[in-house]
Amino acid sequence: MADVVTFGEPMVLLAGDRDKIYDSNHFTKYIAGSELNVSVGLARLGHDVIYATKLGEDPFGRYIYDFIKKEGINPSYIKFDSSNLTGLMFKSKKENGDPEIFYFRKHSAASFIDQKDLEFVKSVNPKFIHLTGITLGLSTNTRNAFNFLLKIAKGKNVPVVFDPNLRPQLWKDKDEMVKIINDVAFSSNIFLPGIKEAEILTGLSDPEMIGRFYIEKGVKIVIVKMGEKGAFVVSKDESYAIPSFHVKVVDTVGAGDGFDAGMISGLLDGISLREAVVRANAIGAMQVMTPGDNDGLP
Repeated sequence: MADVVTFGEPMVLLAGDRDKIYDSNHFTKYIAGSELNVSVGLARLGHDVIYATKLGEDPFGRYIYDFIKKEGINPSYIKFDSSNLTGLMFKSKKENGDPEIFYFRKHSAASFIDQKDLEFVKSVNPKFIHLTGITLGLSTNTRNAFNFLLKIAKGKNVPVVFDPNLRPQLWKDKDEMVKIINDVAFSSNIFLPGIKEAEILTGLSDPEMIGRFYIEKGVKIVIVKMGEKGAFVVSKDESYAIPSFHVKVVDTVGAGDGFDAGMISGLLDGISLREAVVRANAIGAMQVMTPGDNDGLP
C-alpha cells in the first residue's frame, strides 16, 4: 500500500549563471518535474510514494532513475524508452521574480506514457493520488492516462489532490487549457491553484471568491497559493488565511511543489488542515531559499 501515487515527466534541469539563458556561460545540473518534486518532498518526510514515468534510454534518463532510487521513491513503475529521449529544461538565474525557462520536451519519453503504464494502480490502495495540469498538456497519451487514473481514483474512492500548474506553452490555445483544467478541478477533492493561475481559470482575483467558485462545483477543499502573502483556504463551512514565512528568495521555481508536499504530508500525518497549510507554507519557503527545484525540500 502506498501513501501517494503520482505520475508525470521528470527532466534534467540546467540552471544558468545569468538572468538570460543565452547569456549564461556556466550551467549547474539539477533534476526538475513538478510531480517528481512533490514525490521527493513526501519521501523525505517518511511517506511511501509511487512515482510512475517513462525515461529515455540515455545518460539523463539514467541520472534521473538513480536520483529517484536514492531519494527512497518506489521506482517499480518507471520504464525506459529506447526510441525517445528524456526531457531537458534550461533556467536562468533571477534575483527577483520568476526566472526565464526553456524546454526541450516535445516527443519526450514521458509524453508517451499511456493508460497501460498505470494499470498497476488498480492493485494498490493509495491514501491520495496527486496530479498536475502539466501532464494534461503534454500529449494525447498522457491526457488519456490522466483520465484513466481519475476513473480509478473515483472507483476506489481515493482523494485526488490536483495542482493546475499551468503551462500555456504546452496547449493549443488558452480556451482549451482553461476548459480541460477546470473540468479536472471540478472532479478533484483538493484543488491547489496559485492566485495568478486561478485568475486565468476563473476571471476572479479575490481568493475567497475563487474558492467559492470551485466549492460550488463540488470541490471539497480549495487552497489558493499566494506566494509571499501566504495561502487562503476555503471549504464548504469555513475560509481563512494562513500567513507566509518571510525568507530570502533565491529561486521561486518549485515553491508550489514544496507547498503541495507539505500539505499532503500534513494530512497523512493526521494533523488538522490548518496546521497542514502552515507546514505547506513553511516547506514552500524553504524551497525558494535554494537554486534547484527540489534541493530545499526538508
